[in-house]
Amino acid sequence: MIPDLEESMADMERDTVDSCNNLALRKAARYLSATYDKALAPTGLRATQFSILQKLSTQEQITITSLAEMIAMDRTTLASNLKPLAREGLVTVEPSPTDRRARMVALTPDGLARMQAALPFWRTVQSEFEESFGADKAARLRATLEDILNTGFHPWAE
Repeated sequence: MIPDLEESMADMERDTVDSCNNLALRKAARYLSATYDKALAPTGLRATQFSILQKLSTQEQITITSLAEMIAMDRTTLASNLKPLAREGLVTVEPSPTDRRARMVALTPDGLARMQAALPFWRTVQSEFEESFGADKAARLRATLEDILNTGFHPWAE
């Protein structure tokens, strides 16, 4: 390769990697997700599944579309994440009685029990993260991440 072109490409790659917001966020998300997954492993839940159950515990029932919006996930990915939870009897997914095109999700008593059993594991890792990272910094991080959701992008718009 031509030396000037090599240097130019190396600079471009370095700039892209070092300043890529998406890469930085995904690295941190994978790191933290793996930490929560490991903590929740004794309950048989992954962090994403726990989050879904936790969110459902605040709802009587909800459409997949509304739940996807609440947790910032596309509907197809959410539907895939719901399948193992439904197989284990932790959630139900049924057609809406008022709109057969919509699918309603609800937490089952077993799902609530599993989420409650996982809660102490979640609380432990949550507290360990806040102790290590700093409670104030963790609160600012959550606020900043929430702000990201209000930047005007529409990643799942059809």
